[in-house]
Amino acid sequence: MFSKIEKTAFPPNEKPMMVWDGECGFCNYWITHWKSKTEDRIEYQTFQHVAENYKDIPLKEFKKASRLIEPNGSVFSGPDSAYKSFTYFEKKVSLWHEWYSKYNWFVSLSDIIYSFIVKHRGFMFTLTKICFGKDPESIKPYWFIELLFIIATIYLLVKYL
Repeated sequence: MFSKIEKTAFPPNEKPMMVWDGECGFCNYWITHWKSKTEDRIEYQTFQHVAENYKDIPLKEFKKASRLIEPNGSVFSGPDSAYKSFTYFEKKVSLWHEWYSKYNWFVSLSDIIYSFIVKHRGFMFTLTKICFGKDPESIKPYWFIELLFIIATIYLLVKYL
């Protein structure tokens, strides 16, 4: 499990910085998607490139979870780094971050799912491409079509077998 780090004494100067694992295909996919939504409101850097600038955040913690670091030094970790980044989308989405800040059950659920994804990055990357397509800048809801196909298949099997 990743550690939640509240503050850093070495914040970015002008805008928030999302620090993520540049060697993770799943991470790269979603960071590319988020870049298309946040435009230039967040700076994106891999921990491999900037971890040494954050002397109060251990390297092992960067390896375990993404971090969104605000200019005031606040650090949002793991799923909340994603949720907080949604508030910088062109069409701001704040519900997820608000729930993470407000509901313990949502924190627990999000942290468990995030930890599962981290441990199964390769599989989750493959599943992401199947469900949303290969282009993270133009994701498609393939999962919905696949779900309808599965439901129709089950229905036909039950009805005719």
